[in-house]
Amino acid sequence: MNRIALVLILSFIGLSSFSVPEKVQKKADRVISKHFDLDDFSKEYIRVSASENKATPSGFSEDNFFRILKNGKHIAYGYIGNAPSKTATFDYIVIFDTDFIITKSAVLVYREEYGGEISSTRWLKQFTGSSSTSPELKYNQDIIPISGATISVRSMTKAMNDLLKSIRILKNLDTI
Repeated sequence: MNRIALVLILSFIGLSSFSVPEKVQKKADRVISKHFDLDDFSKEYIRVSASENKATPSGFSEDNFFRILKNGKHIAYGYIGNAPSKTATFDYIVIFDTDFIITKSAVLVYREEYGGEISSTRWLKQFTGSSSTSPELKYNQDIIPISGATISVRSMTKAMNDLLKSIRILKNLDTI
């Protein structure tokens, strides 16, 4: 009986932990609106099956991977993720063009006392132009370290590499 309860609890946690909080969604929408200079846009969520999700290093849910539409026309893709920092996590958004090349990344919510420098637009521009066909980004080579934010910088770099690898996998599976 205890094993069944544990499996049910872990399943529930696994399913519920991927939902993007409303506060984070609103911040993501502001980033999208500002990036495209749009007052009005819509999102069409992309469904990634459980088996496809298992094949990718990034987590996909019903509300964190989507097409961005302006007047019904597909203009970009978006992904909202969550990555670990020293003792908490941070939420971020990555905006891709229609060819899955990164055009914008932003930290939406940073929950640590130190390391928030990764939210800098200047630092985040290092990811712009990367795609699923780009070589893996390397900390301290392609990505400049930030003193006092080493863990967050490494985590963001890993999250971006994982996302680009996941996009490559989903393309190969004809999901996107």
